[in-house]
Amino acid sequence: MKEIVPDARAFSELGAAADRLLSALDGLTDADVAAPSRLPGWSRGHVLSHLAAQAPALERLLTWARTGVQTPQYASRAARDAEIEAGTRLSAGALVAWVKESAAHWQDAAESLPAKAWDATIRPFTGELCTPRRILVIRLRELVLHLVDLDLGHEIDGIPPYVRDIVLDDVLGYYARADGVPPFVLKDADGAQLARFGHSGPVVRGTRAALLAWLSGRSDGASLAASDELPDLPPWI
Repeated sequence: MKEIVPDARAFSELGAAADRLLSALDGLTDADVAAPSRLPGWSRGHVLSHLAAQAPALERLLTWARTGVQTPQYASRAARDAEIEAGTRLSAGALVAWVKESAAHWQDAAESLPAKAWDATIRPFTGELCTPRRILVIRLRELVLHLVDLDLGHEIDGIPPYVRDIVLDDVLGYYARADGVPPFVLKDADGAQLARFGHSGPVVRGTRAALLAWLSGRSDGASLAASDELPDLPPWI
């Protein structure tokens, strides 16, 4: 599981990712928010509601780390889904304000977490045991990928390289543990091997941005080069 050190650079990159997202939301109308996102079955409002509600949910995990009292990220999947759906009924202005307020509150909570709390053991909604360092990866991943999902002119190749590589490593870590991943080798555009799954299979090569887009389900991989047909991957998360 990918984790990052809670240092000045990590907090700076998280703040910058939030700023890029928030800048993209300026001037959104109710019609804009109701329009489809790139995620099947979700409007832009669903994506924004998820981002707004996820910030306090991740804060609950930081509270767990700080206090030692188990504080689940969500009470249940049904409660999570209901909260997201409720957010889609807000006006564009109210929804964007919620995203902004929750992002700022989360950033403050993360930056003020005591040093010893970063080594605490917590359990996110996905079930793995980890430290809050993992939560930094999750938040960064959600900010940059969902900005693309909003279909407001941002693409995977616009993610800063430092952040892109953190998210790419995180996705590769998921597939390293996932069931049903077919054998293949992954190489970047310079030929550096990034991952090997199984003991055979095709070699898949492309830019790191294109690889991330394919692995995360944001592209069909048409821009990638493969020595055989592209593997059929199980869904990411």
